[in-house]
Amino acid sequence: MTGTLLLLLLLPLLHPTPSRAASKPNFVLIMADDLGIGDPGCYGNKTLRTPNIDGLAHGGVKLTQHLAASPLCTPSRAAFMTGRYPIRSGMASKSRVGVFLFSASSGGLPNNEVTFAKLLKNEGYATALIGKWHLGTHCHNKTDFCHHPSSHGFDYFHGLPVTNLRDCKPGEGSVFTSGIRLLVFVPLQILALALLTLGALRWLGLLQVPVPVLVCLVLLACALLGLLLCFLHFFRPLNCFLMRDRDISQQPLSYDNLTQRLTEDALQFVRRNADTPFLLLFSCIQVHTALFAAKDFAGRSQHGAYGDAAEEMDWAVGQILDVLEELRLTNNTLVYFTSDQGAHVEEVTAKGERHGGSNGIYKGGKGNNWEGGIRVPGLLRWPGVLQAGLEIAEPTSNMDVFPTLLGLAGAALPDDRIIDGRDLMPLLQGKSQRSDHEFLFHYCNFYLNAVRWHPRNSSSVWKAFFFTPKFTPEGANGCFPTHVCFCHGHFVTRHHPPLLFDLSRDPGERSPVTPSTEPRFWDILATMQDAADRHARTVQEVPNQLSLPNLLWKPWLQMCCRSSPGLSCQCPREKQGRGRSP
Repeated sequence: MTGTLLLLLLLPLLHPTPSRAASKPNFVLIMADDLGIGDPGCYGNKTLRTPNIDGLAHGGVKLTQHLAASPLCTPSRAAFMTGRYPIRSGMASKSRVGVFLFSASSGGLPNNEVTFAKLLKNEGYATALIGKWHLGTHCHNKTDFCHHPSSHGFDYFHGLPVTNLRDCKPGEGSVFTSGIRLLVFVPLQILALALLTLGALRWLGLLQVPVPVLVCLVLLACALLGLLLCFLHFFRPLNCFLMRDRDISQQPLSYDNLTQRLTEDALQFVRRNADTPFLLLFSCIQVHTALFAAKDFAGRSQHGAYGDAAEEMDWAVGQILDVLEELRLTNNTLVYFTSDQGAHVEEVTAKGERHGGSNGIYKGGKGNNWEGGIRVPGLLRWPGVLQAGLEIAEPTSNMDVFPTLLGLAGAALPDDRIIDGRDLMPLLQGKSQRSDHEFLFHYCNFYLNAVRWHPRNSSSVWKAFFFTPKFTPEGANGCFPTHVCFCHGHFVTRHHPPLLFDLSRDPGERSPVTPSTEPRFWDILATMQDAADRHARTVQEVPNQLSLPNLLWKPWLQMCCRSSPGLSCQCPREKQGRGRSP
């Protein structure tokens, strides 16, 4: 009897039950919005308090040459989700507008693109996106949800289908100021001048101007003013709202404790799925303008409203790390932290307050491919698997997350398309000392802007620009009159030969090399041009999701909360409940 009892006690040790923890890790991906690489303390900031983000660096791996595949939100996020350059999915604009601005646009991440969420869901993962999406919602009608997160592998979504804008917060100004000036104020001035001129000529008897002509001009001016007033009145409720799954939960969104609400939902998702593999993409709404922070953070930082928002975001990161620790999931969870692109240096208020972040020593920022626009924080923590405190200076991309997650989950990469990302694990675990990216290609929207080359037998990192944005005013570090740099036409300077930098010696891109300072100048450029040509041959023409027809507001795609009549769209109290949450 005693022997039998002892055998029963030893059986679990002799034949341990396979645990779900041993088979598939959890993934927590945290993406900040417009956070500069110079903002976190672990990247050199001495005055902005980011202890939780810094803790990821101390307890994991810090990438110091981690790159966004695009310097703008929508294309960067498309690349992140698919592991592919955004031009391959049609998420690269040919016009000045490179992102979605309206909830009722018809463009978005195509259904034939495969996201890591969709593939992980097929592997049994519970998947959630909490925060910002910005990759479209509808195609043909407001019930198809063809671009919605639920159509791209996420079981649960709670957040903004588009993005946070100044226009979403009363009193914070507008991102459409330049457009309004061009499309409304200039025509109004022309109409006013025409009315005054024709009226004076008629009064002086020099020209017989029919009264109906003057009336038509007045009516046209009134129509322009009416359209402007309608736009200003309706933009916020029609575009700034929260969704829970496929339902609107608050319209227009309220910034009151917004970070706390989204963070709490993320914690609940983790708790509900503690016993199953899960993917949580916590896509922070901060620190994109309009800036906001709860009362516990407002006015507490040394960097005004921007610093308050950044420190509140760091608090949210800490809450997520704490719940992993509480549930004893830390050692089986890969945590990744990044930003979708560099800080928006042109974000300065009418009062001169700086509402953009810091890109450290790097030139440029959001909207351009100088290092400040694409070099972003890259932190990965997985205790027991990744070495704590390790720094890696090799070129890596946010596209690399796609194959890395699939490899860890045991899922196969799609074999019917080109995947531009590379599995990071050999580099992170020290099995390889070199990045798998010999070449990386930097697009400014649709246009190939620059090529990066890290030769296999060299420590150099060469970067060649085919064109660069014209910073304005002269001597500035951005394109302040247009709020963001544009990618073509008279807004850029083309370089023949390309402008060449060695980032290993000049990371701030201050002094381009020349044939007189670099004997291999022409050979280096020839190699990079050849790589660009080979890459171009792999890019197939696809429908442009950011074309003008796809970007425009379409009334038949406009969503409005069910309890609100017409276009008033007022549901100020956020609806609670888990919806379809797993």
